[in-house]
Amino acid sequence: MSTSPVREGTLPVPGATLRYEIRGNGPLLLLIPGGAGGSAAFEGVAAALADRFTVASYDPRGIGASPLDVPGAEQQVAVHAADAHCLLELLSPAQPGFVCGTSSGGIVAAELLARHPERVRLVVAHEPPLGRLAADPETVLAGFAEVGDIAVREGVGPGYARLGAVVGEAEPLEGDEGDEGEPEAMSARLRAVAEASSAQFLQHVLKPFTHHAPDLALLKAAADRLVVGVGRSSRGQLPHTLGAALAESVGAECRIFPGGHVGCVEYPGAFARELAATLR
Repeated sequence: MSTSPVREGTLPVPGATLRYEIRGNGPLLLLIPGGAGGSAAFEGVAAALADRFTVASYDPRGIGASPLDVPGAEQQVAVHAADAHCLLELLSPAQPGFVCGTSSGGIVAAELLARHPERVRLVVAHEPPLGRLAADPETVLAGFAEVGDIAVREGVGPGYARLGAVVGEAEPLEGDEGDEGEPEAMSARLRAVAEASSAQFLQHVLKPFTHHAPDLALLKAAADRLVVGVGRSSRGQLPHTLGAALAESVGAECRIFPGGHVGCVEYPGAFARELAATLR
């Protein structure tokens, strides 16, 4: 694991200010976090890959240390993709970059590829929960919408409980599947960011992102630069199923990554090794 120092910066964008961090040397790898954890969710992965990439991660607008100019606005995938594009322009102006996004960040990564294919070498979208690709989209979209409503009425805890029910149970692993060792504990930094940002995510991000309609024709045209990741231990859960559906819909490779939906947090070393192999 690299001991490369972390360099921090901020980037003003329309309606927000993005806080980002960079470490390492080599071609740019932009990590787009999902959920409420911000760049803290990629701490272990970034450190493991800094010996071969210039790894950049950031807090999406409204999450962590990236404040919105006007709090409380519903977020849009296109705006978040524009933010990622601004970071690519800033950090790798002369060369396209590699991109990896997880969960709602995977949705942003796919949108970035659709809108700016010339700016990316390869996109890895890990379990992007695009509800419209479900076999029964109306039920799935209604479930995601209900999570936000519950979070507004009853708070973060009940909202996450409902989200867990929407996501569903994973299928049992067989044999030596998922033999990555014991999962790592959530860092204090990640826990603090997630606790501070969960209301924002559940109330203003989850619904518009899961309801987003990607341009499948544009993604098909760039499918040779898209890999969809799914968790080894999340088979049977909705984000895994939706990720596989995206890959099938656009003709992209579907690749298994260690752990479940938050494999980058559970098994950062193993996740980083699989990501490096994918980018090669």
